[in-house]
Amino acid sequence: MLSVVMLAIGLVILVFAGDYLVRGAVSLAEQLGISPLIIGLTIVAFGTSAPELFVSVQAALDEAPGIALGNVIGSNTANILLVLGAPAIIAPLAISSHGLRSSLAIMMALSFGLIWFMYTDLRITHIEGAILFAGIAGYLIYQFIKAKRISRSVKGKKAEEEQLEDFDDMPESTSDYKKIALFLIVGIIGLPLGAYLTVEGAEEIARSLDISEAIIGVTVVAIGTSLPELVTSVMAAIRKSGGVALGNVVGSNIFNIGLILGTTGLIHPLDVDPHLLYFDIPVMIIASIVLIILAVLARPLATWGGGLMLVAYTAYIASSF
Repeated sequence: MLSVVMLAIGLVILVFAGDYLVRGAVSLAEQLGISPLIIGLTIVAFGTSAPELFVSVQAALDEAPGIALGNVIGSNTANILLVLGAPAIIAPLAISSHGLRSSLAIMMALSFGLIWFMYTDLRITHIEGAILFAGIAGYLIYQFIKAKRISRSVKGKKAEEEQLEDFDDMPESTSDYKKIALFLIVGIIGLPLGAYLTVEGAEEIARSLDISEAIIGVTVVAIGTSLPELVTSVMAAIRKSGGVALGNVVGSNIFNIGLILGTTGLIHPLDVDPHLLYFDIPVMIIASIVLIILAVLARPLATWGGGLMLVAYTAYIASSF
């Protein structure tokens, strides 16, 4: 019971600390006059992946690679089947590949690169972590170049606003420097604390139930770290504001593999649990292919489609155990 409480508290701290860090960083960037598009492509995208990053790094340092890898793989699957499926139950969800074809291609390239690394020696080495990190660095450079080209165009401001719609909603910001400092401090302190409690609780639960850490990583931990995106998408659907943008999901999945596993692999090599390799990774790839098909078809995801995605995700979680 103590382990469950520790895990729950850790996840709650991660959610709030991540939110405060993003709000503080976005507010500071706005005060420094940084472009909203650049803020959306970097700070907001990084901030929504911050809980997964801190959990995976903490898990790697604690010699719990199953949680580190399972967290990322499970989060990517949850982002597609759960984060897109849940709001579609409430209201039809508009899905299109407009402006995101290159990002979808990068997401799949990183996914297959991860598979290759895992299959070759059942390990994510320092070099492979560096390659994944280089992938996210290249993606950001491409987005920066694209953003500058847009800002220089005749209709730059309008085009910038249109591209921003493909990414995460900008959080509420403030111009009060005291609040900005408070947000940043809470985020910087809360994220490592939440990650520590989450990993310690997850490890203890895995030991007490005599199941692999990878299973806890792809289920409980992954769902917990995906809660911010899930809440955002459901609330948007309730407000009938179009649900969650496809770019939100695609960008998060790219950051999860490139930034999180890249950084974690650079810090500490990760041994691959066979359960992840032969079950969870194929499910993630199938979910990604479904996402691409939906984006190419460019048709709204109806209630029945969202229901199928939730049923598929529920079946996946149940079969994991």
